[in-house]
Amino acid sequence: MGAELQQILLQVSELQHWRKVFTNTKSPQRLVDVGKKEDQDEDPPPYKPIPPVCSIPRRLVISPTLGGTPVTPQLTESFRRILFGGTFHVFNYEWRKSVFQFRQLNSELSFALEMDTGGAQAVQMVIQARVIKHLLFSRQSSSDGRTLTSLITGQRDQERALAAALSESLWLAGQEVSTTVTLVTEDYCITPHLDYKLDNFTERLQLFTFKEKEDVSKFILEHIQSFTEERSHGVILFLYSLICSRTVDRLQEDLNSTTSHLLHLRLGDFVCRQALLNLLLTGRASPHVFNGTLYIGEDGLPLDRPLQGVLTRSDVGYLHWSREQMERGRLPQVGSMLKTPRFPVWLCSVDNSLSVMFSLNLSLVSDWRTERRFHLFLCSGMSAQQTAARLTVDTHSHHWEASEAYRDSEKTFPSLDMTIRTKWDGAAVIWND
Repeated sequence: MGAELQQILLQVSELQHWRKVFTNTKSPQRLVDVGKKEDQDEDPPPYKPIPPVCSIPRRLVISPTLGGTPVTPQLTESFRRILFGGTFHVFNYEWRKSVFQFRQLNSELSFALEMDTGGAQAVQMVIQARVIKHLLFSRQSSSDGRTLTSLITGQRDQERALAAALSESLWLAGQEVSTTVTLVTEDYCITPHLDYKLDNFTERLQLFTFKEKEDVSKFILEHIQSFTEERSHGVILFLYSLICSRTVDRLQEDLNSTTSHLLHLRLGDFVCRQALLNLLLTGRASPHVFNGTLYIGEDGLPLDRPLQGVLTRSDVGYLHWSREQMERGRLPQVGSMLKTPRFPVWLCSVDNSLSVMFSLNLSLVSDWRTERRFHLFLCSGMSAQQTAARLTVDTHSHHWEASEAYRDSEKTFPSLDMTIRTKWDGAAVIWND
């Protein structure tokens, strides 16, 4: 591959050299403007080889002397098989341009990530949930009733929160034993014509393995630009790190023959399967959202192969509701392992759109008395949103139950209300304008 690339660059350089020679040769047939005599008599420019074009800016790459392990061709093939189901597909432009980048510091959503519109948004949303969890409930920055915005005083606060969120997902995927971070070394350079294949990109990756969670977070923070800056392929780098941390063998065990890969093609874009969302949330690529392992099918007969659900309570929760699935009678029932996380932060899938919902009160997931009436905040990820929406949830005021509308609530109430009721059954949701 390297020899062929150098040959192509040499040929391009030769062609450009002769083009310059031709345009500067005194000939009645040349297609250049006639200028001053001294300009016409100038010698042709000296031959200079064309420098290779870097797809990733030099400031975003790291030195190969840091001690990382190069990615092998076999691992490159495994990346594609576990992501796409084969070696033919590659990441499209929307995925390649996706990074983890915060909004402006002086905004009401300075804690929020900018979201893309493609399949990478699901990965960004899970990391957004972990950023919020870290800011509100980490030991170093307990919220103490303050707002999320007040916890962000500078860019370094954003970077620390992101490093903590990324390292947490990787650490869970590594079963809290070891974690692998994937970065690009400084010898990565390819032409734009080959960039779309990401072949050379993968060949220039280095793997860094850690045994302590604090070391992972520190290393990511030191190289945070590899995940945040434009043209860094930050989301893809994180996905590769996630796969290496979990290992391909364990991922195949997690998937349990339900599916062979983590992404699927929909409307021309690769979107995340539930297994990838669960991997990001729990560290295990469970294909289903119910608790435990299912041995009996809907027909009451034993299954040929048990179905794997979520085995442990997650730090960040997950709620799901789809009007289309409800009308077809195929709405999946999310188990308590995801619905009641350790921290009051939820990734919400509402009619195939993702958002993050959270509470400032940690007791909401541990003390049932706080569930009578409480506030939730919502980040939709839409660029038009300028502040987190505040919702009031009342689980005991059922004055609307007798109304005709409630009898057909699935068709009457907003989908977000129905999503909240999958966790708090029968709750009234007040939108506060």
